Amino acid sequence: MEDLRYPIGKYIPVPFSEKQLQDWLTDISFLPRHLENAIINLDESQLNTPYRPEGWTVKQLVHHVADSHMNAYIRFKLGLTEVNPTIKPYDQDAWVNLADTQNLPVNISLTILHALHLRWIEILKAISTTDWNRTVFHPEHKKEITLWHLLGMYAWHGKHHVAHVTALRERMKW
Repeated sequence: MEDLRYPIGKYIPVPFSEKQLQDWLTDISFLPRHLENAIINLDESQLNTPYRPEGWTVKQLVHHVADSHMNAYIRFKLGLTEVNPTIKPYDQDAWVNLADTQNLPVNISLTILHALHLRWIEILKAISTTDWNRTVFHPEHKKEITLWHLLGMYAWHGKHHVAHVTALRERMKW
């Protein structure tokens, strides 16, 4: 049986290359559109369906992607303007249970993602080859992480969650 938690597999870091950079920039650019397409025409009941047993609902997942990518945007800005800044971890499971996620429609987070990714991609396109080696310190993992690694991780993250929704739709025949 496939692991419903990782429909595209786990993130595997790869060395820097211009081709990989362009692929990941494309992934980041199109994530809002891909996520929007993944949930198109889902009704309230479907949006409130967990994408896997004991997993988040589709609605929680969409709001989570917005929360996560807002944090990513800030992490990149910190990494580009400070020397090895310590980034702030957050409890994503607690965040998906807050009132905004519970009460607001998913289009609010999709709107955030469209605007956020326009700003984020503008910064990402301007990063020099050397600056991809800049680091942030992740206290939860107790290690330095390069901006290159973060880029790959967030490009994967978006595709990972879109695949959660598309796999659910396939299983449910929606």
